[in-house]
Amino acid sequence: MSHAATRAQSPRLPDELAGRLREWIITGRLRSGDHLHLERLADHLGVSVTPVREALLTLRGEGFVDLEPRRGFTVAPLSRHDFADAHQLLAGIAGELTARAAERIGADELAELAALVEEMQFAAQFVLADMGGLVTRFHALLWQVAESPKLAWFLGIAVRYAPQHVAATLPGWRQMAADDHRALLIALRQHDPVAARETMHEHVVRSGELLIHHLQGAGFWSHDPTSVSGS
Repeated sequence: MSHAATRAQSPRLPDELAGRLREWIITGRLRSGDHLHLERLADHLGVSVTPVREALLTLRGEGFVDLEPRRGFTVAPLSRHDFADAHQLLAGIAGELTARAAERIGADELAELAALVEEMQFAAQFVLADMGGLVTRFHALLWQVAESPKLAWFLGIAVRYAPQHVAATLPGWRQMAADDHRALLIALRQHDPVAARETMHEHVVRSGELLIHHLQGAGFWSHDPTSVSGS
């Protein structure tokens, strides 16, 4: 059995492909209006057409992809305002979850977060360190402490416009994240929901500003067809 056929049988494969294609769209590898040719994408990704189609339908539901009569799938337009709006929504939800966590957090969780913050200070200085992974672990623990699963679910939808591993590649983000999470730790230790909410909100909004600035500089909003889209 071929590698492609083996991967096609994985129940998680469409989600994995959606994640990869979502990243290609957010980083500008695929541009607004690009035609997403199923066979070409499947060949490029080393899978069959079926999971690619399922992945594109997922992205259509998230607003990343359009399905047009007689043309098929195309990359949906994404404006600066779209990215800013997504980060504002994300900031509001993340801020509220952080405020709730500040009221509930215990000594064991604070110790774990403190260890992560120390690792972030180190990771901020080294490009190869997994800064995005550390931030994700910090946030995951906060959402667990907040005990608000429905709110965390909505956060999971919004964060698709702001994946941590993409943010970690942006100039200036790594040190900003390390500093912001040290400030978050202080607010959490003081069980101060207002300061915790404001600090998280500002961190997410500034991350969005960095992403928009980076995309602008990379020509995200100027059309440049890619080799895998089939444009």
